[in-house]
Amino acid sequence: QVHVVESGGGLAQPGGSLRLSCTVSGRVFSVKDMAWHRQAPGKQRELVAVVSNSGTTTYADSVQGRFTISRDNAQNTIFLQMNNLKPEDTAVYYCNVDYLKMDGDQLHDMYSWGEGTLVTVSS
Repeated sequence: QVHVVESGGGLAQPGGSLRLSCTVSGRVFSVKDMAWHRQAPGKQRELVAVVSNSGTTTYADSVQGRFTISRDNAQNTIFLQMNNLKPEDTAVYYCNVDYLKMDGDQLHDMYSWGEGTLVTVSS
């Protein structure tokens, strides 16, 4: 099985910082893109940041300049450094992994999600 595990969520005050981590483990042939999404109650899940295998990063406008996504390919881990947090950043943050899985003699493009980690920004 492939497991995606997030950590680092919690409570922060406006203007504070949190650092999220996500690690994928299991029978993964190779990892492609990795991304952070978030979902607030009653809202659609939205993309926060994505980092490609080559290191190219993309951010939602709402977090540009405040959040930084990074990647450790050797550990199949990504991080999300969240600075200058705002109450509107409150959400469950999910790690999404796009990877290649070997199934028998065939390679399949797969997606896995973590269970999510709650980030609450409140004073």
